[in-house]
Amino acid sequence: MITEIIFKLQQKTDLTYNEINKVMTDILSGRTNDRENADFLSYLSEKGETDDELLGMLDKMQEFSLKIDPKTTGTVIDMCGTGGDKLQTFNVSTTASFVVAAAGGVVAKHGNRSSYGISGSADIFEYFGYDLNAEPVKIAEILEKHNICFMFAQKFHPAMRHVSEARKKIAKRTAFNLLGPLANPAGVRNQLIGVFSTEYLDRLPLILKRKGAENIMTVRSEDGMDEFSTSATNRVCMLRGDKILMNTIDPEVVGLHKSKLRDIQVITKEEAVKSFVKVLNNTSSQAMIETTALNAAGGLIVANISKNFEEAVEVALNIIKDGKAFQLLERFVADTGDMSRLKEIVNG
Repeated sequence: MITEIIFKLQQKTDLTYNEINKVMTDILSGRTNDRENADFLSYLSEKGETDDELLGMLDKMQEFSLKIDPKTTGTVIDMCGTGGDKLQTFNVSTTASFVVAAAGGVVAKHGNRSSYGISGSADIFEYFGYDLNAEPVKIAEILEKHNICFMFAQKFHPAMRHVSEARKKIAKRTAFNLLGPLANPAGVRNQLIGVFSTEYLDRLPLILKRKGAENIMTVRSEDGMDEFSTSATNRVCMLRGDKILMNTIDPEVVGLHKSKLRDIQVITKEEAVKSFVKVLNNTSSQAMIETTALNAAGGLIVANISKNFEEAVEVALNIIKDGKAFQLLERFVADTGDMSRLKEIVNG
């Protein structure tokens, strides 16, 4: 099966939904070898993935994944990026997720360790003693209790181990970099997604619309971040119901200060963790706090808490200034990790 598929991809022939869905069954079941997997992903990338192909892969990934079914009220969202911008910024989406949760949002955060940057979302949660390998039922309980949880991609997508060697061998972006943020184990229908290319600003919402998505916001900043930036304008696509709207968000227009990219960059994992805590504790730089607030604003809109960016930015900044974001972090770490690690940073 996969040999025929690889030949088609070599010929730059698009695959049908059913074709890619079937070959993904073989790949995720371990019935193909590393060379075949690498060829499949490489030729698919060279040809360019169609929406049908991405949807077929996504559906199969989710079929093979573990899932959580939290008993929560309100709109459950996720906030993450496709990664790979290589800009070495602090963990913006993770930090912003705590702000959204402290504002009354429900964030089922899905992520991994960093492949390209200094620190991924999993690195932050792990640092504070969070059990990345906790069972789904436990993760659901954490979400119900704190309005935020973390689902480690390697735990929730065990079948992806069959393509790990192929992805290492290729050592460049593949369809899975796009699909990872879309394959949330909580089945969220409301999501803020940072993308590595403007090509996907409207494509990803359309793909997720076919899966029953409600509110999907994609963003790509003009300075290359796969997140909202305060150092540049941001191109945004919003799916709400059946409507898709494109927009540009200028940080200064929504009440923030223009910053420089270097103001939010970090060099080490320790610096990334400290930046995360200091933003939530309102002791960080203006650039880091406002970058977090702008990204949290996107999450608040997706979560149906705020109606526009001006309002959402104000809510996010107040949540940080009032100490609510840090109080949530304290409760979360006390319940799921090691408070001494948090106190060490705060008192250090």
